[in-house]
Amino acid sequence: MKNTALKLYLTIVCLFSSVLIFADPGDDSDTGDLEGGEPMPINGKLIFLALVGVVFAIYTFRKNRKLA
Repeated sequence: MKNTALKLYLTIVCLFSSVLIFADPGDDSDTGDLEGGEPMPINGKLIFLALVGVVFAIYTFRKNRKLA
């Protein structure tokens, strides 16, 4: 019971803290866009992210196979 309550509490705290971290109001410019520099495109990093995910999956499967 105590372990389940702790997991639930930590999950709720993580969800609400992530909402508060990214909830940043911006200032409108004359064109209606938010002021500031151009946003960083994520398209250039997707291949790197996919490769890291594949390497992590292979590592995890090999680790679990050795334990079994």
